[in-house]
Amino acid sequence: MARPFAGRVDETEWVALREVVPAATARLRVVGAEDRTVVLATVLPLAWPAMVRADGTVFLGLQTQTRGGDVSRDLADALEQALASTPGSSVVPTGLPGPGPRLQDLLDPAPLEVTVHEGFDFWVEGAADPTGEVAESMERANASVVPTVRLESVRSAYWCRMRERSHLRWVLPEDEEPLLDALARLAVGPDGLTLGPDTRYIGSFRAHGLLVPVWDLPPETEAPAVEAPAAALRSRLDEALASPRELTADERRARQGLLSRQLTLR
Repeated sequence: MARPFAGRVDETEWVALREVVPAATARLRVVGAEDRTVVLATVLPLAWPAMVRADGTVFLGLQTQTRGGDVSRDLADALEQALASTPGSSVVPTGLPGPGPRLQDLLDPAPLEVTVHEGFDFWVEGAADPTGEVAESMERANASVVPTVRLESVRSAYWCRMRERSHLRWVLPEDEEPLLDALARLAVGPDGLTLGPDTRYIGSFRAHGLLVPVWDLPPETEAPAVEAPAAALRSRLDEALASPRELTADERRARQGLLSRQLTLR
C-alpha cells in the first residue's frame, strides 16, 4: 500500500518516525483498551515488532521489516499480539499477517505527541537494567544514534547532525504532483528553496507515498536557528500551493531538476 498511514491526521509523523527519526516514542490510545499503557517506539531491542514489559506496558516498534504489503496491517497485527501477551514477553515475526484490522481501526484518532530521545534507554526506564542480548542490542543502537531534534514551528520537520554536516529532513503532507509544482515555483523565486544563508536544498525522497525534502545546513547550525526559516518557507509554500496559474518555462525546468534529485525508499 502506497500510503499506509493515510487517513491519520498525523500521517507525516508516522512516516517521519519510521524513516527519519532514530530514537523517539509517542503514547498510543487503543480503542477498547484505554486502561493499557501502549507506547509507540521507533526501534525495539533485537528489532522486535512489539514487547510487553514486566509492568504490562506495551511497546510497538515502528522501524521493523515489512511482512506484508501494508505496513499499517503489519503494525496492527503486532499490536494485537502484544495486547494479548503476558508481561515480560516479546512479539516475534511469524510470517504474513492474515486479514484483520489496520492501525487506523485500532487507534484513537488524536495526533501523536512525539518525544525524541538521545538514545534507547527508554527501553528499560523504570525497569531492571538490561542483560544479555537486550543489553547488547541497546549498546549497538545507542552507538548509532544520530543527534536529532524535532522542530516546533512546523510539523514533521527534524534537524539532525550527521558527521560534519547538519541537515533538515521534513515530511510534507501534500500530494506529490501539486507539491512539486509549488516547490518549483519557490525554486525560481527570489528566495529560492533555501533556509537562509549557506543552506542548500539537496533533494528529496519518497517514503510511504509522501515527499521528504532534505536541506544541507552549515555545520554549526543548531535546531533553534532553523525554526524561523522553516516557518517562513512553510508560509511561502502555502502561497505557492494556492496559486492557480500554470508553471512558467523556468518553473517547468526547475520541476524537472527537482524530479532528478528524488529517490524512493522501498
